[in-house]
Amino acid sequence: MNEARDPARRPRPPARSVLALVAALAATGLLVAQTPEGARRPPPPPPAAATVWPQAKRADVPGTLADGVPYNPAYFLDEQSSAGTAVDPDGEAVRLVLRAADGTMRVLRRLPTAVGPRFTAFTRVGDRLVGAEQVTGRDGIARTTLWRADLSGGAPRKITDDTGWMTFAGSDSDLVVNAGRLYWTALASGNQQSTEVRSVPVEGGPVQVRTEPGEWTLAGWPWLVSPSSRSRAELRNLDTGRVIDVDAARDRLSQCGSSWCRVYVLSADGPARTDLMRPDGSERLRVADDGATASIVDVVPLDRFEVLAKDSSALGAAIGGQELLVYDLETRRSILVAEAATSVSYRAGVLWWSTNALGRLSWHTLDLRTV
Repeated sequence: MNEARDPARRPRPPARSVLALVAALAATGLLVAQTPEGARRPPPPPPAAATVWPQAKRADVPGTLADGVPYNPAYFLDEQSSAGTAVDPDGEAVRLVLRAADGTMRVLRRLPTAVGPRFTAFTRVGDRLVGAEQVTGRDGIARTTLWRADLSGGAPRKITDDTGWMTFAGSDSDLVVNAGRLYWTALASGNQQSTEVRSVPVEGGPVQVRTEPGEWTLAGWPWLVSPSSRSRAELRNLDTGRVIDVDAARDRLSQCGSSWCRVYVLSADGPARTDLMRPDGSERLRVADDGATASIVDVVPLDRFEVLAKDSSALGAAIGGQELLVYDLETRRSILVAEAATSVSYRAGVLWWSTNALGRLSWHTLDLRTV
């Protein structure tokens, strides 16, 4: 047999040649480590909102009024016009103002700081702004009044002060409008195991009270939602009486709305992943696995967007704040809204947040209805 053609008897290459070949393959990326999953590449950074949604309406709003005092918006009518609060320059009173796009403002209410005024639960009904005003009396008891103001002008008018022990969750559903009536929840007097669902015509009139066993908040009409208890919650339809039992199994149920529930998959040191699922457990969807968690109470506003925040921005570490992200369920991806956001809020389709660079406070808005 010809030795040159016998594979078993071919001379082996020198060891230095083998090492050289391995080094060359490694340098060109052709040598892959033999691990169960292979090397994991870091995910690409999320695209910026201005690039993905160039048509979306957004604005930058000064953080102070013309008299130099800080302004705290509580409700945006659009990306520029808002209702919010500011203390008088002398500190003696708190003003509720309507601030127009051109910076001009109209004072709706002015109350002494001594009564601890709070203005909240805003919603818009046609050309009217509706909200709750809460003050604390000398007896230490907080009392709440519902009022409405025409956006075109005039003084606000009281709708009712028969609000009961009105509850606020910091949600877009604290005050819900349906068929010309305003609905809210209140603690049942003398019964800690029940909730009052109260309603009144927007024009004012007698308040109707419906008592529901258990602890509830509104989640948009006609749904009530119970507080989550580790992995379980309940939704109840006020029109039909239908009840949905929400079960997140071994995961942590954070919050439920009428259409989606927010779930945290926990690790030893906190949330490792944020998921969404339907109240019946279907359509479970991973929206973040990089430590991002919800930045607002409301779950999936406009039935499309989940608002998230995470600590990973170099700019945020330098000036304060977190990366603000919006996960779009329609495209199944996260969008970067801001690199350093604080005081994130949402109402009626408008997302807003603040920045404080070099001591200069500014507010920024993104109208998600225009995406």
